[in-house]
Amino acid sequence: MYILKLIKADRGGTIMLSLLALITILVPICNLLIPETSMLHIPTYTMTLLGKYLCFAMLAIAVDLAWGYLGILSLGHGAFFALGGYAMGMYLMRQIGARGVYGNPLLPDFMVFLNWQQLPWFWHGFQWFWFALLMVVLVPGLLALAFGWFSFRSRVTGVYLSIMTQALTYALLLAFFRNEMGFGGNNGLTDFKDILGFSLQADTTRVGLFIASAIALGLGYLSCLYVTRSRLGKLCTAIRDQEDRTRFIGYRVENVKLWIFTFSAILAGIAGALYVPQVGIINPGEFAPLASIEMVIWVAVGGRSTLYGAVTGALMVNYAKSYLTAAMPDAWLFALGALFVLVTLFLPQGITGLLRKKEVNQ
Repeated sequence: MYILKLIKADRGGTIMLSLLALITILVPICNLLIPETSMLHIPTYTMTLLGKYLCFAMLAIAVDLAWGYLGILSLGHGAFFALGGYAMGMYLMRQIGARGVYGNPLLPDFMVFLNWQQLPWFWHGFQWFWFALLMVVLVPGLLALAFGWFSFRSRVTGVYLSIMTQALTYALLLAFFRNEMGFGGNNGLTDFKDILGFSLQADTTRVGLFIASAIALGLGYLSCLYVTRSRLGKLCTAIRDQEDRTRFIGYRVENVKLWIFTFSAILAGIAGALYVPQVGIINPGEFAPLASIEMVIWVAVGGRSTLYGAVTGALMVNYAKSYLTAAMPDAWLFALGALFVLVTLFLPQGITGLLRKKEVNQ
């Protein structure tokens, strides 16, 4: 009942969740039940692209929770996203078995190519789906917990914290590029066959992944909404606006930051795990600094401190990216930079902030 009250009080979120429920029902129907000759048919490629956008929207919510409500401008959420993706990718690689190019039932193809003699210890257990899901949560969560514990207790804030998160991501990028790390090096993990025994090439499996992404986005949004509208959420806002004053009146600011930052990292890891089986690959490029910067731009464009604005920004920017990289591949980075500058100058509250101003004026 409390969640229903929160949803009713959140007009933008209500509209977003309603549209999400609508596309979760209509897209699979248009893909599986409507003939390909019909103009209402949605191709599997388009559905997979939408599923990828939903994963990005969940990632944007994670960034908005840390940045919009707590004031932590993280330029390292790409690391948590990629780690969740690698955990899922390792499970998918273990499912290939003897169907790989080299026919080795235990070692992935890249390990056979590099003359590895045995499976590394950290790959054990990934033949089980439940273990992979556990790692999707634990690996990003523990990294965020360790990083946050040292950073927040040292009272590192502002641009210095942003630089540290960016440095963390870049360090992981360099590490995962190395072949001896055992994660596929530059090529990463790919050539996945199935998940839970279902072929990843089947339309029904693609529909299942799309629905799972939509459900995860909805649950992620509701969990963040619950946090932000609770007493903890009010405390987060107080820390964002007046950290020293909040600490002075007796609150353990570092504990609040640590909890929210870790929870945000876990959401990013789950988004990465849903992203990998839909795109069919995970490589160190997901750790790239530009990827984490793009996530911040999604939230800035949509509007900070709204959650549904982060979803809006992620969907709009990624649709524009898909269109521009196909129509004008050399212009995308310039367009992205121009978009960030324009939003900063003319829409400091993002698109949702502009809409809210219009409602107030009316």
